[in-house]
Formats: sequence, C-alpha cells, structure tokens
Amino acid sequence: MTLKIGTRGSKLATTQAGTIRDQLKHYGRDAELHIVTTPGDVNMSPVERIGVGVFTQALRDVLHAGECDVAVHSMKDLPTAADPRFHLVVPTRADSREALIARDGLTLAELPEGAKVGTSAPRRISQLKAIRPDLEILPLRGNIDTRMGKVTSGELDAVMLAYAGLTRVGMQDRATEVFDADIIMPAPAQGALAIECRADDTETVRALNMLMHADTFVSAVAERTVLNRLEAGCTAPVAAHATLDGYSGDTMTLTAGVYALDGSEQLVFSAEGDGARPEELGELVAQQLIDAGAANLLGDRS
Repeated sequence: MTLKIGTRGSKLATTQAGTIRDQLKHYGRDAELHIVTTPGDVNMSPVERIGVGVFTQALRDVLHAGECDVAVHSMKDLPTAADPRFHLVVPTRADSREALIARDGLTLAELPEGAKVGTSAPRRISQLKAIRPDLEILPLRGNIDTRMGKVTSGELDAVMLAYAGLTRVGMQDRATEVFDADIIMPAPAQGALAIECRADDTETVRALNMLMHADTFVSAVAERTVLNRLEAGCTAPVAAHATLDGYSGDTMTLTAGVYALDGSEQLVFSAEGDGARPEELGELVAQQLIDAGAANLLGDRS
C-alpha cells in the first residue's frame, strides 16, 4: 500500500514532506504527497488573529478521516496538548536558529535607523525591539519567496525567518545574518518536524518509528513543556532552546524566555537536568518564569 502523506501546498511544506516520503521509501515503504489546503493558506491575517493550530487542524482532520495516512507538520505549529488519536514521531531536527535576510547584505546592527523589518511573530518582534528599538516592524505573511521578495522589491529593508526553512529549500545563502540562541532565541521546537499517523494504524506506526530521532524528540518536548506550562500558544512571545551534552547526551540544558512586545522587558532562565526527563526540566524552567512574573508579560499583547 502506498502511504498518502498529508501536507500543505507551499514550497517549504512540500519540501519538508518530501524528505519524509524519501526516508520512508528508503525503508521500503512507498509513499506520495497529498496536498491539503488549510485556513492559514488562504487567510493572510496575522496567525495570532486566526487561531493557534490554524496550519495543523486541517491536516489532522483529513488524517483522522482517513483521507491520508500520515501528516507532516512544523512541530512549533502543533498545539502543545497531546492528541490521543495520533501517534507522534519527531525526526532529526534542522538548524533551529533565526535568520535575517536584509538588503545589501546588511546585518541587524548595520540596518539604518528606522529600517523596515518584516515579521508577524510576537516572539521575534519583542526580541528585535529589545536590540533595535528604532526599527519599524511590519506585518509579514506568505511563503518564503513572497517574504524575501519584499526585500528584493525594496518594500522592506529586511525580514526575519527560521533558518531551518531556508536550509530545507536550499536558500540558506540568502541569510545575511544567523543568530545564536543567546542573541535571538527561537520558538519552542523550531526546526523540528512532527510526523503523525492514526494511533490505531499499527503498520504505519511501525514505519514512522524508524524515523524517530530521540535527541530531537526530548529537546522539543522540554521546550514545548515550557509553552504548555505557561498556557501560551505558538504565537505568544515565548522562546525556548534545549541542548544535550555533546559527549553522553545525558544532561540537558534548557533556556527559555518571555518578552514584552515592545522590547522593554524580558525574563530569561536556564536550568540543567536529566535529558531522559524533559518534561521535568521544562516544568522547572517554566516555574522560574512564572515566579518572576511571566504572566504579566504574556498579558501585555498590545
């Protein structure tokens, strides 16, 4: 049986899903892409206005209905609460860092005063404002080509994108600056894919399990636990970044931040813990943020 892989129709989405198709074929399972149009593909309003999960719910609906056998999501777009209808597998993560694509090869520090930078993500807006309060941040939606095209056309001086997306479509050379997490922290689970199938589809569960990458899975779980504990959606000004000890992989370091949208205040905490118990570490860092007043910043979305 040929597995139908549900995916959004954008270049990035089909490229991501295509890598999963190719990996499944490598393991002896024939697979093909099945394009699904989601509300987020036709509504260009900011994501926080049209709803958390706007990119994932339509894929989950067709998966549950049996119209496809597998769904491929960007993990950062998934609601943090587990859905018992589905079996989740997380393959190897791409580079999770943030990237600037600016005119004339400029870096963030080199952008002129009052430069126009495109992004609709509150997490990016708040961190950019903290570094460069003079910038004019403008809403940005659309696929990668559309977003970068606003720089090429001169409409914007720069845009902010996930570096993982650029690398997956072979456009990493367009980045004029890539930020380490201690400069601009990425979204929880940024760069990770979430592959789902129906939990009762034992044959497909077995096939997807061959794609699981344990280190990526526990890192993403730790980061998303922070988001869940803060009761914040994927569009909230919350960032998180987990790393595992390079030698043994037993120790995880998790850093997470909550930011005022105007860049005037930020709370950032880190902790180390057992890499095999990512939820506990996520809970610990989230509690540090809560104790420091994260709710006040999350409530300030004006």
